Amino acid sequence: MTNNTIEVTLNGDKKQKPQDKELQFGKTFTDHMFIMDYSEEQGWHDPRVIPYQPISLDPACMVFHYGQTVFEGLKAYRTKDNRILLFRPEKNFERLNQSNDRMCIPHFDEELALQGLEKLIEIDKDWVPQSEGTSLYIRPFIIATEPFLGVHPSDRYQFIIIASPVGAYYKEGINPVKIAVENEYVRAVKGGTGTAKTGGNYSSSLKAQEVANESGCSQVLWLDGVERKYVEEVGAMNVFFKINGEVVTPILNGSILPGITRASIIELLKHWNIPVSERRVAMEEIFEAHANGKLEEAFGTGTAAVISPIGEFVWGSRKIVLNEGKTGELSQKLYDTLTGIQNGIIDDPFNWVREVETHTLV
Repeated sequence: MTNNTIEVTLNGDKKQKPQDKELQFGKTFTDHMFIMDYSEEQGWHDPRVIPYQPISLDPACMVFHYGQTVFEGLKAYRTKDNRILLFRPEKNFERLNQSNDRMCIPHFDEELALQGLEKLIEIDKDWVPQSEGTSLYIRPFIIATEPFLGVHPSDRYQFIIIASPVGAYYKEGINPVKIAVENEYVRAVKGGTGTAKTGGNYSSSLKAQEVANESGCSQVLWLDGVERKYVEEVGAMNVFFKINGEVVTPILNGSILPGITRASIIELLKHWNIPVSERRVAMEEIFEAHANGKLEEAFGTGTAAVISPIGEFVWGSRKIVLNEGKTGELSQKLYDTLTGIQNGIIDDPFNWVREVETHTLV
C-alpha cells in the first residue's frame, strides 16, 4: 500500500432521499462511494470517497470476459438513540479476502477497508433509515480491470463499496417460505468456487430459481453436486433444521459459503445451551424425520433476511409441510435476538456490533 490516507470528495448535488416506507431492496443508492485501485507496480492505492457515479471501463476489461470478481453484503443499523451500528464487518472483509484467494485477486488491507467503509457511512449517515426493519445495505466488491483477452489473473483491480437504504425484507413479519429441492441443476462441488462469494455462483443459480418460482416456490434448496442427496444451501442462505430437539446444519465441506449469520446463529444456540451440530444432512433424512414427527423447524440464515423460516419442502412429487406452515418458536426467538443485537435494542454479549463515529464529518 503506497498511500493509506482516505481522500474525500463531497457530492455537491445531493439526491432526494426516499421515505422509509418507500424503500425497496437494492433500488436506491447513497450520495457517495468508496473506491481504491490496484496495480502490480503500486499494490492497493489511492483509497478515496467520491460522489456516487458510473464507472468507466474498457470493453476488454477481464471482469467482463472471465468473471474475476468477488463481493460481500452487510448492513448498518440506526438505533433508537440515533447511533449507527455495523454487524461483524470485520468478518465480511475477512471472508472477502478468502474469496480473493480462490479467485486469484490480491489481498487488501482489511483494517483500511474498514476505515473506508466507516468514512463512507460517516459522510452518508443521513441515508441510514430510522424505521423498524430498515437498514443501510452495504455492498463491497472487487472487479478485474486489466484490458486483455486471455485467461490469466488480471494485473489491475478496483475495490468499490456502494450502499443502499433498504426496507424490511418481510413486509408483514417473518413468514415461512416454500422451498423447491433441486434435482437437476448443481450449484457447486468441492474444489469449485462454492466457498467464494463470486458472481458466477449466483448467475449459475438463476435457471433453477426461475423454475422454482414458476412452481410457486420462493427459494431453491441445493443438494450436493456429486451424489445429489446431501443438503447444501437454500438459495443465497445457509440452512438449519431442528430435529428432535437438536439443531443441525450442513457442515462446511468446500462447496458451501461460510455464512456470517450462520456462524452467529451457531454461537447463539451454544450460548443458550441448545444442542447444535454441523454434519452431513441427507434430504431423505429430513423427509423421514418429518414422517416420524421429529422435524420441528427449518430455516435459512443470511444477511438480507436474517432468519427465513421454511414452511414447506417440495422434492419432485413429494411434499412436506412444517409446523403447520407457521413460524417456529426457535426461528422467531433467533430472529428477535439477532435483530435486537443488530439494532442495539438488546445487549450484545458477543461484541458483534461496531459503532460508527458520526459526530464529525471529515
